[in-house]
Amino acid sequence: MISKRYIFSTLIFFNIFFFISCSTRTLPEKVTFSEHIAPLIYKNCTSCHRTGEAGGFNLISYKDVSSRGKLIKYVTASRFMPPWPADAAYSHFLDEKVLSQEEIDLISRWVNQGCLAGDPGKMPSPPVFPVGSQLGKPDLVIKLRDVYKIKGDGQDRFLLMRVPYEIPRDTFISVVEVVPGNRKLVHHVNAQLLSYPFDKRKEVMKGNVVADIKDYPTTLEAYKKLDLPNDDGTFPMLTYSLTNYLPGVTPPLYPDGIGGFELVRKGAIFLKDIHYGPSRVDTTDQTTFNIFYAKEKPKRPLKEFQLGTFGVAPTVPALVIPPDTILTFHSDYMLPKDISVLTLNPHMHLLGKQFLAYAITPKGDTIHLIRINKWDFRWQYFYTFKSMVHLPKGTLVHAEGVYDNTRHNPNNPFSPPRLVAEREGSMRTSDEMFQFIVTYLPYREGDENISLERK
Repeated sequence: MISKRYIFSTLIFFNIFFFISCSTRTLPEKVTFSEHIAPLIYKNCTSCHRTGEAGGFNLISYKDVSSRGKLIKYVTASRFMPPWPADAAYSHFLDEKVLSQEEIDLISRWVNQGCLAGDPGKMPSPPVFPVGSQLGKPDLVIKLRDVYKIKGDGQDRFLLMRVPYEIPRDTFISVVEVVPGNRKLVHHVNAQLLSYPFDKRKEVMKGNVVADIKDYPTTLEAYKKLDLPNDDGTFPMLTYSLTNYLPGVTPPLYPDGIGGFELVRKGAIFLKDIHYGPSRVDTTDQTTFNIFYAKEKPKRPLKEFQLGTFGVAPTVPALVIPPDTILTFHSDYMLPKDISVLTLNPHMHLLGKQFLAYAITPKGDTIHLIRINKWDFRWQYFYTFKSMVHLPKGTLVHAEGVYDNTRHNPNNPFSPPRLVAEREGSMRTSDEMFQFIVTYLPYREGDENISLERK
């Protein structure tokens, strides 16, 4: 008779064997571009590595990819590429570009085998992208009226700009995508919308379109210099937070009826500030704004709050980072009402090292929001959840940032390190900021079940 102990031991053995067999996949003996590598490249790399985008070189054809095989092997094995700073083990978002270890090993084997091309009949079709956009073909494209000349004097520039437009009729828009004309120097853009009553502004295309705020004693004088007012001297309606840009950002495109703005026939995109980083050579910029129309009138306008710099809750302690220190700062905000969170945007400058944000509900439950284990100033995304996240009234939202002001930080703007601080809201990259921006809607029952996937 077989003992129960023997049967039990045998079952355990087979369960372990089955688990190991199912959880360990065997890589293909021969890895080819057409069958194995092209799908990975098209999914994770080509959107940026194409003409006119931030990648710097194309990754589309077999020749494009195979000629850089060793580089691709190195940057994927080190997880430097594809750039996705958020820790996928902590929380998940739309459009994650995260390679599994198996996919990294697949690329490594392909390169080690000599970058085999494979069967052309198994080659997938390259993705088709519109030129000059990450989102699709825009319905309207608006450019800076004039090319802006940037002097090679090594100075930061913080400017106000008016980008006028005229369209045949009033319409609704879902999103505005900022496409920098000079990606190396455009550090950030914060844009608002000016809407002119049809009978109060005859000419919107004429007048000054650029002003340096430091050249004017008051903001009002700078606004007048930019010809912002109506013909009678009154100011047009201003819509805040039309769009924003940071390095690496693609604006969220939400389902119909969520977010969006009204675009009247005469108006202007008002760049409340556009920041050009320092350049040592004379160069230019003519940034573009891609406008995407909405299928219906927006039913639920977006709202946002931010912690830290310029926020509803202060940075604690004050954001002052002495030389040769690594310090942690935090900010806490208790929600006064129920909200549905759509998108998160952490923001720090060059001394940033790590970022963490989570929420603690009144019942004591912890909700993971975002964790960035290795901050990279060059990639600052708007992270959009796959579906809305409900945070009830009384929830404590906590954000913390770690800053490295030592000589071991390769991004430190000073050598040797100097004291770096938040200086009266300065946006210079050599100063620091600590922000956690949350885009949300007032909560409605069932919001948690609404998918934020683009259709």
